[in-house]
Amino acid sequence: MATGGHVAQGGPAAFPCPYCDFIGRRMDVHAHLVEAHGDELEWRVNEKLGYTYCVVTCPICGASHDQVLPRARGDPQFIEEYREQIYMVVFDLLLYHLQGEHGIGPPLT
Repeated sequence: MATGGHVAQGGPAAFPCPYCDFIGRRMDVHAHLVEAHGDELEWRVNEKLGYTYCVVTCPICGASHDQVLPRARGDPQFIEEYREQIYMVVFDLLLYHLQGEHGIGPPLT
């Protein structure tokens, strides 16, 4: 799997990266997002509850989706230890949003 530049895969399963010119199957784009675009995610903390949120914003419409990380409360190493898994979950939210709301990539079944 290549993660920089184009992947020559057309057809109904083709899925474009929303941040660059990478194109591939959904699972390849998912891995590419985790590896190459973690800087697109935002981290927020709810001071009252002490929860950390990882937020992804759709580059097309600006809708935000977040994943609450209650286990990160009081454990600064949690995010570092589970960063890749957190990115996978949050970018999965973005991919579902792109498919369902914008018709990008293969149709949801």
